Amino acid sequence: MLTGKKMGAFGLTEPQAGSDASALKLRAVRTGTASSPISYMLTGTKIWITNSAEAECFLVFASTDPSMASRGISAFLVARDTPGFTLGARERKLGIRSDPTGELIFQNAEVSAENRLGAEGLGYKIALSALSEGRISIAAACVGVAQAALDAAAKYLTERKQFGRPLSEQQGLRFMLAEMAQKVAAARALTRAAAEAKDRGEPIAEASSLAKWFASDAAMSVTTDAVQLFGGNGYSREFPVERYMRDAKGAQIYEGTNQIHRLIVADHLIKRVTGA
Repeated sequence: MLTGKKMGAFGLTEPQAGSDASALKLRAVRTGTASSPISYMLTGTKIWITNSAEAECFLVFASTDPSMASRGISAFLVARDTPGFTLGARERKLGIRSDPTGELIFQNAEVSAENRLGAEGLGYKIALSALSEGRISIAAACVGVAQAALDAAAKYLTERKQFGRPLSEQQGLRFMLAEMAQKVAAARALTRAAAEAKDRGEPIAEASSLAKWFASDAAMSVTTDAVQLFGGNGYSREFPVERYMRDAKGAQIYEGTNQIHRLIVADHLIKRVTGA
């Protein structure tokens, strides 16, 4: 995977466990004795798993002790060819269609104890640590798609003429471009701040949530405005901005909905104020 020769996938989301990741139902039952190898039997389903059709190794989170809620979740590395593990349906998505997203099905899939990542009960902590870093990457992607939409719109306005003049001479449209540029710049600044905090080894939960939340909202706003500036052409697949808009929408939902990120940021703020 480190050399880029194999692709991995992150298996956390379930039908009843999206924003509330601690509520997952995939069960990992420990088997074996002192005289035989220890393994786990995994049973359950994951959904909305990115790279599902292409990955050869899956980082899967399962409950080893349901009575402990989030503290009973463990992490396992599951190979694609594991008996009892199959791929289910693929999602038909609004955007990001080049990335296969689908279902993972476990029916008494046996996974060796050697494939457990960390100790039992550390899975939830591992998942959250990965999500915090991943949110910076999502923010960066949002800055990219917003910048692409802004560049396309600015170029289009200089080329498209109405009433004998380029659209770029219309003050109202120029103001729209300026506001789009403002949002892209702010999103980029928050993303870089979160990335720099990560590089310094600082806690990044709040910074990554701020970056992902703001950048995805900015991308949605900027790409929507780009479609508007293209007029009827913006609604056509002959031009790129309709795709940018569809792709941006997903970023407001995955890696934690933006409503969840509001809660995360507020929690950190309250804890600082109260010292809790």
